[in-house]
Amino acid sequence: MTRRPIGIIVNGVTGRMGYRQHLVRSLLAIREQGGVPLADGTRIWPELVLVGRNENRLRDIAERHGLTDWTTDLTAALTRDDVEIYFDAQLTQQREKAVRQAIDAGRHVYTEKPLAEGSPAAVELARAAEAANVRTGVVQDKLFLPGLRKLKRLIDGGFFGRILSVRGEFGYWVFEGDWQPTQRPSWNYRTEDGGGIVMDMFPHWHYVLEELFAPVRAVSCVTATHIPRRVDEAGRPYPATADDAAYGIFELDGGIVAQLNSSWTVRVNRDELVEFQVDGTEGSAVAGLRNCRVQHRSVTPKPVWNPDLPSGEDFRSQWTEVPDNDEFDNGFKVQWEAFLRHVVAGEAFPWDFLAGARGVQLAELGLRSAREHRRVEVPELGR
Repeated sequence: MTRRPIGIIVNGVTGRMGYRQHLVRSLLAIREQGGVPLADGTRIWPELVLVGRNENRLRDIAERHGLTDWTTDLTAALTRDDVEIYFDAQLTQQREKAVRQAIDAGRHVYTEKPLAEGSPAAVELARAAEAANVRTGVVQDKLFLPGLRKLKRLIDGGFFGRILSVRGEFGYWVFEGDWQPTQRPSWNYRTEDGGGIVMDMFPHWHYVLEELFAPVRAVSCVTATHIPRRVDEAGRPYPATADDAAYGIFELDGGIVAQLNSSWTVRVNRDELVEFQVDGTEGSAVAGLRNCRVQHRSVTPKPVWNPDLPSGEDFRSQWTEVPDNDEFDNGFKVQWEAFLRHVVAGEAFPWDFLAGARGVQLAELGLRSAREHRRVEVPELGR
């Protein structure tokens, strides 16, 4: 077996997503499985350089996982000859400068979303990367969830006939931080720090809608800051200035209408934290993180509205579970493997910076729609 080492800077590894999903469940998991196999038998082997601002936390993470290469000096790390890829999982406000620095250093770049705080900056990063001839990628992990992969299989197989609508519910109750600790960082609830559920979730909804169904042509959105006061990690009260809930209607090509609710102020009464119901002329499906249930036209019951009598029907039992028919790995890891093959072997990778810029654009337009109380069309975003 030939091992092909590839140096990767992992910046933001002390954060929740950078550590849990990208370091532990993706890059270290890839090393544990012996690397990423290529068609010729070669295995891509990640050599990791951990980068962050907190020296003590970096040292602790490195020692915990038997790693020795870490630094608080990003500039020095980017000048190393053995580094080929820069990965960014920092706060959005810090991302653009670091990504630009990596591009200028000639490194391929893979990054968490959103790519930048605004679509003009995101497009400019895409242009700079293209001019520097570096490969780029933006994390679009929801596409690799088992539930959505099953849903994609149904779409590709023509199960739905003509798709009419998509209804999505995402969210859970994020504790305010006073009598129960919060489970999300406080910056998420401050606009001045890049927080807000629209900027967090609309880039996700963009690629889910575009890749599974059709391009988004218009958006109507209402946002809210339902919890105006929260308590931060140090126990200090602070005003929540960012939106913590968004109620969006998205008009897609082909007449498909998508309604997606995103909220950190909702208590869960569904099977999973995110669910999408897709209705078509020939059948319907409900897909979550892992599971997907269907009901075909031929077995659809015939409910009759009569509020004076109980329905007597167990509607959930009338749906059929879609079998796995495959092994589903961690979605973040699957996309990491695809990006590594893209860099080393030139395999296709459609989730580049321009795709990331379109996600930022949809978030911007959603916020504009909420601010101006109107429907906003989505223009083409070219290079």
